[in-house]
Amino acid sequence: MSRFSQKWVSAVFTAAPQYLPFADAASSDLPLSRLLRLSLFQISVGMALVMLVGTLNRVMIVELGVPSALVSIMVSLPLLFAPLRALIGFRSDKHRSALGWRRVPYIWMGTLLQFGGFAIMPFALLVLSGGGESANAPAWIGQLGAGVAFLLVGAGLHTTQTVGLALATDLAPVESQPKVVGLMYVMLLLGMIGSAFVYGQLLSDYSPLRLVQVIQGVALVTMILNVTALWKQEARHSGRSNQVDLDESFTDAWKSFASGGQAMRRLFVLGVGTIAFQTQDVLLEPYGGDILGLSVSSTTTLTATMAFGSLIGFSWASKVLSRGVDPFLMAAGGVLVGIPAFMAVIASGLFQIPWLFALGAFLIGCGVGLFAHGTLTSTMNLAPKDRAGLALGAWGAVQATAAGAAMAFGGILRDLVASRHGSLAGYNTVYLLELALLLVTLVVMIPLIRRTKAVLV
Repeated sequence: MSRFSQKWVSAVFTAAPQYLPFADAASSDLPLSRLLRLSLFQISVGMALVMLVGTLNRVMIVELGVPSALVSIMVSLPLLFAPLRALIGFRSDKHRSALGWRRVPYIWMGTLLQFGGFAIMPFALLVLSGGGESANAPAWIGQLGAGVAFLLVGAGLHTTQTVGLALATDLAPVESQPKVVGLMYVMLLLGMIGSAFVYGQLLSDYSPLRLVQVIQGVALVTMILNVTALWKQEARHSGRSNQVDLDESFTDAWKSFASGGQAMRRLFVLGVGTIAFQTQDVLLEPYGGDILGLSVSSTTTLTATMAFGSLIGFSWASKVLSRGVDPFLMAAGGVLVGIPAFMAVIASGLFQIPWLFALGAFLIGCGVGLFAHGTLTSTMNLAPKDRAGLALGAWGAVQATAAGAAMAFGGILRDLVASRHGSLAGYNTVYLLELALLLVTLVVMIPLIRRTKAVLV
């Protein structure tokens, strides 16, 4: 490495704690370089989410001609494993492999599931669309193949993310754990932004062959990133494992978690708020192509725009929450940002204003970032001792399950309304429903905000 390169790298790592959100979570035992390397698993998860929710649903609906209701169901299939995230986190809390690891075996298995799902996915999608000689094959073959591919990817990414976040909290000092988890989610958003731009460029000249190449490339990169992230991160026979009651059942651990700090109300708010924000997820890119006539590349970039908005919201929330602000007050701010965001999306279709649509997508991302950070921080604060996996799994289970149900319902509702009143009415019905759910979320959240403020006083 040249002297100039050494100075440049040194300058980057010196400046990083000042500009990178949550970078102050680094410590002498967990330096920033190691922390950023561990966060690579979140980049692979971000790549998978953009591919499933963003690029593939647009390509399947517009280019491959698959009904949006079927696409919504396919995209939501990975989230069948979401309710198991709490159990996966709990099992990794108390697991002890023959090699002395708790987290590594779960992350490795999740990586293999992601790789396998992406490896078979492009061919299953081509059969599902009825292209070429597959038009003579029974429809259920394509549906089964695509369903298995989506399920494998979903099981893999949920396992990898849940246990990976728990490993990050294991490595960090107790006082820095919420900041470390926050950094992991910032890296998730960066992975979504970067992969969205890359997918948009690679698929600018769409063809079935190019789709196969891109998806298989994602499988390979996922394996490389996750192996790099795991390398020499978890010590064998960790002393922290001895603090966990290996005989405790999942039911007892869950009761302990649910009994503290109005946990169930908080999880309910998380679920309703997630549905309010993400019912439109599977429809955002098709809306741009169907109503505003945008290209595949342009609509894929919209996913990056929304992810960038989430990054801004998450980063700003991290600075504010570090000053002791009520996490649910921050989550309420995200709901308030989401209301004008959906209004902008509706208006963009009515008046055919593409830039207003992009602005709405950006504001939706900001609202999601504020809401997610507030609810995540609150969940971490409630986590029982040595139960980071369970706490993060519970948050992820509710968030992902609500998101999956919302996306499936959004596509079905859009098709039902569109069949009678046209495409624009179908999309706008979904957005109006989300506006109503945001108001419900705000009302249910008020007691939590008041209670926390009273404690702070």
